[in-house]
Amino acid sequence: MDDVPMENETNSNSSEASNATANQQQHPTPEFLQRKIYFLMDQLKEMHSELPEFLIRTLQTRISYDLLTELANCVLNESIFDIVKALMELQHVTEKHLIQMRAQVENEYEIEVADWRGKIKDPEELQHILGLMKIKHTKKLLETDKKIIEVLDQKVFDQQSMLQKAGVPGFYNTQNPKEIKIQMFLLDFILRLSLLKFEPNK
Repeated sequence: MDDVPMENETNSNSSEASNATANQQQHPTPEFLQRKIYFLMDQLKEMHSELPEFLIRTLQTRISYDLLTELANCVLNESIFDIVKALMELQHVTEKHLIQMRAQVENEYEIEVADWRGKIKDPEELQHILGLMKIKHTKKLLETDKKIIEVLDQKVFDQQSMLQKAGVPGFYNTQNPKEIKIQMFLLDFILRLSLLKFEPNK
């Protein structure tokens, strides 16, 4: 019986600490924000250090300390996480659709080949028909791949525009492969940050 009040007191203290943390997050003080920025910067610097050494040398001037600082300040607004997650989900849906589209072209070719093999018994005639089909299939596959690249390029452009409008540093419309590579790393950093929980009382 004597232990009950102490247990209640412990639960009460835990509840008060939890409420205080929730209140800090809803109405953050300058100190809370500063500590969170330090936390985010520590995480970003660690992620940057995990990049392959040759990439760090190549991208060092592009993924600078200033850029990481801007990114840490940006994601204080956690709605950025929601935007990035939504864009990534949309990209995955698009990529899945494009993979299915290409697989359908391959499947249609295989079905057509099997159909002709069942119809034509003369080996020379069959070989001639299959040769023409192969040329036709190769052309259709190239057209499909070209369409896939166009769709993916447009998707990258749309993502760049959306993130630039949202004020995410490092994002702007570019077709430069190196700059796009940097943006991919930044997206990965943001997604990884979104999985972390900042605990100011620790």
